[in-house]
Amino acid sequence: MKNSILWDCHMHSSFSADSDTDMEKMIQSAISCGLEGVCFTEHLDPDYPPTPEQQIFHLGLDAYAHRLSFLKEKYKDSIVVNLGIEYGLQPHLKENLKNHLKMYPFDFVIGSSHVVHGSDPYYGEYFKDREETRGYREYFESILENLNVFSEMDVYGHIDYIVRYGPNKNLYYSYERYQDILDEILRTLIRKNIGIELNTGGYHYGLGEPNPCTAVIRRYRELGGEIITVGADAHSPEKIAFAFDKAAEVLKNCGFRYYTIFKNRTPEFISLS
Repeated sequence: MKNSILWDCHMHSSFSADSDTDMEKMIQSAISCGLEGVCFTEHLDPDYPPTPEQQIFHLGLDAYAHRLSFLKEKYKDSIVVNLGIEYGLQPHLKENLKNHLKMYPFDFVIGSSHVVHGSDPYYGEYFKDREETRGYREYFESILENLNVFSEMDVYGHIDYIVRYGPNKNLYYSYERYQDILDEILRTLIRKNIGIELNTGGYHYGLGEPNPCTAVIRRYRELGGEIITVGADAHSPEKIAFAFDKAAEVLKNCGFRYYTIFKNRTPEFISLS
C-alpha cells in the first residue's frame, strides 16, 4: 500500500444479494493489498422493492457470522477481520432494526439510505417522475426522516449515494446547491454522535469524488464532526481499498489527521501520518 489508510471498513461478499464473491477471496485480496484490517458490512435491506434481477436483500445472519468467525481465526496472523452490517434504512423499519441489532455483537454498523419512499435511485424509475434536483433533495430529506426515528448506527453511509445514479450524476450537483439540508443532516449526525464514512465508490462510478463529496466532508469537519471511516464499498476483490491514496489526501485536505475504525461498536482513531 502506498497510502496511510490500512483498513477497509465497507465491503460485501456473497452474503449480500448484490455480490457473488466468496468471503475468503475478499480477505485474500485485502491481504495482498497490504491492509491491516477489514470489516464486512453485508447488506440487510428489509422491505426492499422488487428488482429486475429478483434480488432479495435479506441476510442469513447465522451463516454469515459463522463463516466470518471461521475465516477470522484462519487468517488471524495476516489480517484482522471484523463483523459489521449495513442496514438499508426506512423510517417504518425502526423497530425491526433495533431488534435485529440485539441478535449479534457487531463490531460496526452502517446505516444507509438506499430506498427513498419505495424506490431505489439505483434503478431508473426513480427519476422517471422526478426532476433531478427534486430527486436529489427528496433523497436528502429521506435521510433526515430516518435520523428522526433511528440513531443506532455508528456512521451514516455514502450520504450523497444518489449522485451515482442521477441523470447527470454530479455534473450539476454541489454541496453549495444543497447546503441548507446537507448542513441539517451533518448537524443532526454530530448531535447524535453518529459519524460519516468516506466511501471511495464515487471514484469507481466516475464521479472524480468520494461519497459524500469532498466539500461535504470538509463541512462535517468544520461543524465539529470527528468520526469518519473509510470504505471502498467493494463487492468484488479488485475494488478493495480502491482509490485509498485519494481518500487519504481528501481527509488531510479537509482537516483530518486520522481516520476511524470500530471494534465492539467503539471508535478507534488511527493516525494518517
